[in-house]
Amino acid sequence: MELRQLEYFLAVAEDLNFTKASRRLRVVQSGVSTAIRALEREVGAPLFQRDSRHVRLTEAGTAMLPGARAALAAARAAHDAVQEQQGQLHGEVVVGTMLTLPGIDMAAVLGRFHRENPAVRVRVRHSTTGTQGNVDALLAGTIDFALAAFARRPPAGLNVEILTEDELVLLCGPDHRLSGAGPVRLTELAGETFVDCPEGWGTRAVIDLAFDRLGISRSIPLETTDYATVAALIRQGHVISFLPAGVAARYPELVAVPVKGEPLWWNVSLASSASRPLSRAALVLMAQLRDSVRR
Repeated sequence: MELRQLEYFLAVAEDLNFTKASRRLRVVQSGVSTAIRALEREVGAPLFQRDSRHVRLTEAGTAMLPGARAALAAARAAHDAVQEQQGQLHGEVVVGTMLTLPGIDMAAVLGRFHRENPAVRVRVRHSTTGTQGNVDALLAGTIDFALAAFARRPPAGLNVEILTEDELVLLCGPDHRLSGAGPVRLTELAGETFVDCPEGWGTRAVIDLAFDRLGISRSIPLETTDYATVAALIRQGHVISFLPAGVAARYPELVAVPVKGEPLWWNVSLASSASRPLSRAALVLMAQLRDSVRR
């Protein structure tokens, strides 16, 4: 069994598409298919179910995933250790992130890291399912570390540290009944109509938890992951929403409604697997993210 075969296997397992995997690997598709077939012959079982439209992992393929990831991680760690002795970081770091990172200039951090470590390839993945998507990717081993937001205790198996926090601000349109009405309690919002991010997103989890603790529900007929769309809907006057203060400041035409009681805070945390060691390159990039917040 060759490391190259395992690398091809993981690429197809992550993309569930031979064409996409071959593009990512920069190998012709026939080469990927040949390597997978050879690996299947070696292990004595099909690893993928294939038809004209879909590629799926078989039970054997699913069982092989953890060992394949561990073997490639060990090989990369050995290679990186030798390169470090020569004074330069190598390898690849895969980072899961979110749409909004208050207090963190991700572009500045990545630029500095690349200038200092040009031989390291960094892949930033924006989760389409928010924090939950990043957690799933961490536990599955498809990313090295993530920036995520936790309203409750983080799942077992993760190391988590808070980097920054931002208060959530209740916004309404200038023609909404809450505009200029003075401070409100969360219980007074039970009959309001909200626009919010989908379940699994950090800000959504904070607000849902606050309402759950009060034993009240809210109407959320509109969901979107785009803050500009949220602001545009609020501006129309019939929906309200909670947004991070840093995001709310971008829309001065909206009205911030004071909320009585404890402020609602949303955090951005650095999360990594508690069971899978990180490469030196990943550790350095994480350290630079911490430093950027301290400055």
